[in-house]
Amino acid sequence: MTWLREALPRDRWTALHETAAFWLQMHDGFRRQQAEMAAAIADWRAQGDARAFHARLIPVLQAHLQHLDGHHRIESRHYFPQFRRVEPRIQAGLDLLDRDHDAVHHDLEAMLTAGRAFHGEIRAGTPDPSTSANRLADAVTAAATPMLRHLEDEEDIVIPLIQKHGV
Repeated sequence: MTWLREALPRDRWTALHETAAFWLQMHDGFRRQQAEMAAAIADWRAQGDARAFHARLIPVLQAHLQHLDGHHRIESRHYFPQFRRVEPRIQAGLDLLDRDHDAVHHDLEAMLTAGRAFHGEIRAGTPDPSTSANRLADAVTAAATPMLRHLEDEEDIVIPLIQKHGV
């Protein structure tokens, strides 16, 4: 799988095909959302204001879950099969990315479940929703490293492949 990255390392990602540039733009959006959520969690842990945490985190979390799930569905159903046809040598890499999608989806479900529980407590006026807030913060934090790693791994395979084949 590394031959693509060696053929076109990140420091040579200039004048990108529009699909590659769009792919990176989407991934940068996920990174920004992850950073926004991490900042909200840090503030929550420092200040303990559950309602402020809710107001700040839930909209970003909702957008993140929807966009990442949709993005992965498009990749797995449209792009990856197309990539398999144009570059058969990359099968193992695409299989790895599809397995990553399954693992990331598990993390998305954990964040969704924790987010719904926390949101329900806020809406119900629960006097101390800190337990559910902490569960959500923990779920988001646990999902960050694997998701960010997946984005990098995917880019190392996909961006050179798009550049090579203009897919």
